[in-house]
Amino acid sequence: MKVLVIGANGQIGKHLVRLLQDSDEHTVKAMVRKKEQIDTMKNIGVDAVLGNLEGSVEEIAEAAKGSDAVIFTAGSGASTGPDKTLLIDLDGAVKSMEAAEKAGADRFVIVSAFQSHNRESWEDSPIRPYMVAKHYADKILETSSLNYTIVRPGGLLNEPGTDKVSIAENLERGSIPREDVAKVIVASLNEESTYRKGFDLMSGETSVADAVKKI
Repeated sequence: MKVLVIGANGQIGKHLVRLLQDSDEHTVKAMVRKKEQIDTMKNIGVDAVLGNLEGSVEEIAEAAKGSDAVIFTAGSGASTGPDKTLLIDLDGAVKSMEAAEKAGADRFVIVSAFQSHNRESWEDSPIRPYMVAKHYADKILETSSLNYTIVRPGGLLNEPGTDKVSIAENLERGSIPREDVAKVIVASLNEESTYRKGFDLMSGETSVADAVKKI
């Protein structure tokens, strides 16, 4: 499967690029925002294209051209305000969905947020605008023509992955290494049990391979 990673220079994105590059099943193309990031990717043997989530759908569709799948793991970042949250985490995600449809990339995996589907869980959250953006991006993806998977990880850690996770429609709050989030995404690409579904994701006791099969 030819996979475009949007947000390839991010913390989860870098793990995804490495895992896909090492995969026997997939090839990877990285979408990044800056010319120097393209050079970095090419130096490690990864095909890369420039793309701006605040640009046009057509620009993103051109980046996705020739891809079978799109993984959206971009984000506005914790240091930005609600304006960038709206432009990147909501509108940028939706533009990417529209671009995938235009480019004929049927498979779409999005990194969302823990319990984004459950308004009651974040009514008083200090990151409520971010949760609202994730909630509605996911809703729009669910109504699209794309074969989607919505991954809702808990607190993200920079620790090495354990390859042991817990996946369910609703989980207790917890945390997970970013590397394990990336492993679940890659394992989900061809796993029919994840098609047109969303799930919470935490560290757990089940191997990634087994966990995605049991969704």
